Amino acid sequence: MTELQQWADRVRAGDRRAVGRAMSAVESHEPQAEPLLKLLFAQAGAAQVVGVTGSPGAGKSTLVEKLAAEYRRRDERVGIVAVDPTSPFSGGAILGDRIRMQSLATDGGVYIRSMATRGELGGLAPAAHDIVTVLEAAGCGTVLVETVGVGQDEVEVAHLADVTVLVLAPGMGDDVQTFKAGVMEIADVFAVNKADRPGAGRVEQELSAMLSISPRADGWRPGIVKTVATTGEGTAELVKAIDDFRAFGERTNLKGIRRRAKWRARLLALLRQRLFEQVVHEHLGDACLDHWVDQVVEHRSDPYSVVEEIVGASTARPKMRTEGKTNSGSIENRQSKACAERSERIGNSTKVHHLGIAVKSLEEALPVFRRLTGSEPTPIEEVPEQRVRVAEFDVGESRLELLEPTAPDSPIARFLEKGGRGVHHVTLTVADLNQTLNDLERDGFKLIDRQPRTGAGGERIAFIHPSSTAGVLIELVEERHH
Repeated sequence: MTELQQWADRVRAGDRRAVGRAMSAVESHEPQAEPLLKLLFAQAGAAQVVGVTGSPGAGKSTLVEKLAAEYRRRDERVGIVAVDPTSPFSGGAILGDRIRMQSLATDGGVYIRSMATRGELGGLAPAAHDIVTVLEAAGCGTVLVETVGVGQDEVEVAHLADVTVLVLAPGMGDDVQTFKAGVMEIADVFAVNKADRPGAGRVEQELSAMLSISPRADGWRPGIVKTVATTGEGTAELVKAIDDFRAFGERTNLKGIRRRAKWRARLLALLRQRLFEQVVHEHLGDACLDHWVDQVVEHRSDPYSVVEEIVGASTARPKMRTEGKTNSGSIENRQSKACAERSERIGNSTKVHHLGIAVKSLEEALPVFRRLTGSEPTPIEEVPEQRVRVAEFDVGESRLELLEPTAPDSPIARFLEKGGRGVHHVTLTVADLNQTLNDLERDGFKLIDRQPRTGAGGERIAFIHPSSTAGVLIELVEERHH
């Protein structure tokens, strides 16, 4: 049995340390998180997921604490996913919800996870769906998901929860503003919290009036329960209202319809994430992205054409295979043949012109390379188009080109900020740059520059997209004829 399988077994057994470690791995996108989720998924799906949403100050956290205690009296394991605002300093959760749930801290049957939104809209954290999967696999009969409480548009919880509870409170502002909120439409149960305050009865009446004139298409009329979370008053009635909706959903197959809609939305979300990461990883290295940005900033291209090219390159894959054989006319084979032909045509006449090396300061780097090469550099030259200062050392038939940024938003400055000093690109010499660019583009190579531009020393240069060159930024320079 592998270590991963042992970990999954411990999660399924409810081992608190294993569950906590699993949730941390999921939230941090650790390499073993996805294989673990695959092992756990078969045991997930049996829990009732209750989404609790509402404006800040409505008393969601305290009400979730009381709901958890009520479910614990049924001897159920309870999971709580409390989504907190993101700390502007650490990027993590502020953990305010855990502070309010101290009464559950010593209960071995309750798992509490505070998560940061990390900039995600809709009131949920990006990994909330997967955290719920872990808690379900750990044997939780009920999982309470509390949204961050940011305003009117926290509707994402409806794609995760089996039942959504909207918490309202008297004295929270303009009633018209409250009732035009989009979140009102996703509520299956309304909780009028802080019902001991003046105005609670009016909120209940207005909710009833709204529901009577706007019946739901599925035939369910949301229950309205008055609660006082600080004392626990009304909590049992709220649990009963949730149970009533669950029974309605099972009786009318609404639960099955929602589960299908939930997984449809989740699959699309995972696809968007995976495809985005694939495009960025395979076709948009940092150096390449910087060049695209420069093209748009300098109006040498427009953002719409850039995106079209990136998407086009990412989808240029063979679409079908027949009886295990690759279609001989596929893009993949055509490009392979074209690469071979191109190699025969221009490979022998191409040599390494120089290596481009990003440095923070030419003054600091020059003495080092003087010692290494035993030679003097060329005079420092500034290239305004690239926003760099350049100095070169001859090394045999090639050169080392040191590049220092002259502006904080230049490609070399961004390269240094993201990856530190090092080799930025490899430059090859070609006899005819225009012809080479035409040949490469026809052969399926993705070009950053379709037309030559001016580089250091007035040389004609162009860059090839790293997605066509094994992830290495390649620069072509036209050989000078004397």
